[in-house]
Amino acid sequence: MNQKLERLCLLLKEILGRGIVGEPVVAFAEVTIEVAAKDYLALMGKLRNEPELSFEQLIDLSGIDYSEFNGYAGKRFAVVSHLTSIRHNWRLRVKVFADDDSFPIVASVTEVWNSANWYEREAFDLYGIHFDGHPDLRRILTDYGFVGHPFRKDFPVFGHVEMRYDPEQKRVIYQAVTIEPREVTPRIVREEDYGRG
Repeated sequence: MNQKLERLCLLLKEILGRGIVGEPVVAFAEVTIEVAAKDYLALMGKLRNEPELSFEQLIDLSGIDYSEFNGYAGKRFAVVSHLTSIRHNWRLRVKVFADDDSFPIVASVTEVWNSANWYEREAFDLYGIHFDGHPDLRRILTDYGFVGHPFRKDFPVFGHVEMRYDPEQKRVIYQAVTIEPREVTPRIVREEDYGRG
């Protein structure tokens, strides 16, 4: 671990203290910390506002479903945020697990970084993770009548209806899936004189 990342780890432990679950982890030249759901919003505010840390930018936020992850037996849903400090030129990954697998909920960080708005809507839409305090939590990628959350590991891969826009009716309609069975083996050319004539 280089000195810069070592210094960041020490600062995180000093400023966030017991708010960090376990020890900071360094992988791929980036530090990752895990925080408890109850401390998430307060700690994210500290990460942004403490001058020694100064993580001004939320680069990304996404949901994760760990339900079928290599024999994993912990909490199912997590939210992972990627932060950048321009002032100090370092990055941080923050992971928080939702306490309840049947109704995953974590605090919204839109009041800390307004760029979290659409990221949280996407995680809600695709994983069903609810963000407490979000100003407008609604679907962003799927249709309003869509049932379920398509990035969950238990979401059915095959369905019985498809959705499409009908230009004659000028609205979205649902209809039975019409997929013809087909052979999916690749075409292989084995002719001796292929391309010679």
